[in-house]
Amino acid sequence: MSDAEDVDDAAEDRVGVPDENDVEANVEAALREFLDALGGSETYQQFVAADEAVQDDDDAMALLREYQRKQQQMQRGGFDESVMAELKQLQTELSDTETVQRQQAAQSELIALLQRTNDVISDEIGEEFARSTGGGCC
Repeated sequence: MSDAEDVDDAAEDRVGVPDENDVEANVEAALREFLDALGGSETYQQFVAADEAVQDDDDAMALLREYQRKQQQMQRGGFDESVMAELKQLQTELSDTETVQRQQAAQSELIALLQRTNDVISDEIGEEFARSTGGGCC
């Protein structure tokens, strides 16, 4: 049997069996389609708009910067009751800010949508899709 015949026979044996590259390309195409659908969803659009509103809210951004500064101070200096009290006060002020409330609500809705997506994928593949595998080094 010649090499050409062997190649033809091997090709005939694979007819109907998707090539791994084809499967990968299909997965990539489906992922792009999913991302387009997610990006166009009302839930995602509301999250983006709410996030932009917070970015445009000078008072909310000042509170967020101060909150982050106090968090860093706490991390560097260890536990300090007065800094902890300031953090709690800043968190209360942030929670009372309307734009932050809208952003948090929109973020919760987006997380719920992504969780439902994860559940569907997990059911389809028979294992937890977005589970942590431990990662990290060492």
